[in-house]
Amino acid sequence: MAESERAKMAAGEWYTCLDDELETLRGIAADAVFEHNTLPPRRRGNLGPGLRALLGGVGEAARIEAPLHCAYGFNIFLGDGVFLNAGCTILDTARVRIGKGTLLGPNVQIYCAEHHRQAAGRQAGLEIARPVEIGAHAWIGGSAIILGGVSIGEGAIVGAGAVVTRDVAANTTVVGNPARVIRRG
Repeated sequence: MAESERAKMAAGEWYTCLDDELETLRGIAADAVFEHNTLPPRRRGNLGPGLRALLGGVGEAARIEAPLHCAYGFNIFLGDGVFLNAGCTILDTARVRIGKGTLLGPNVQIYCAEHHRQAAGRQAGLEIARPVEIGAHAWIGGSAIILGGVSIGEGAIVGAGAVVTRDVAANTTVVGNPARVIRRG
């Protein structure tokens, strides 16, 4: 029996997102996100109950402001005290770990999915999933974009609007498109 598209996605292999099982999983995530985004804030608390149940892991006092968008949810792991401001998008086709005390500004986008470089591959829905790791106590400025396969070190700062295409060392500040180092330590 052929390996499932979900198993290929989890293994970091090329897979097709045009798959019934993956579509079902995206629908489950969409329902949980919809609940989170539409609950009155005082009833929702830090996370809507459906979203809390969906995420791979949620540390104490982790908070996500509405609206949020994610692809699957189960690949997202939030440390204690993580804060995601309004409008964040996480296309979590691979694992996304956000370390304790890390802050994401409004409209931060994390894209684990990379589409095929050839048009025929894109038309077939071929993607590859690359994980993202953000260390503890990092600060990701508003509207920053983090591409798959990137690791951002503990205490790092990513400036607003930066496009992060490569790893960022701990306690380093990066800005721009593509993001470049402006301060170390």
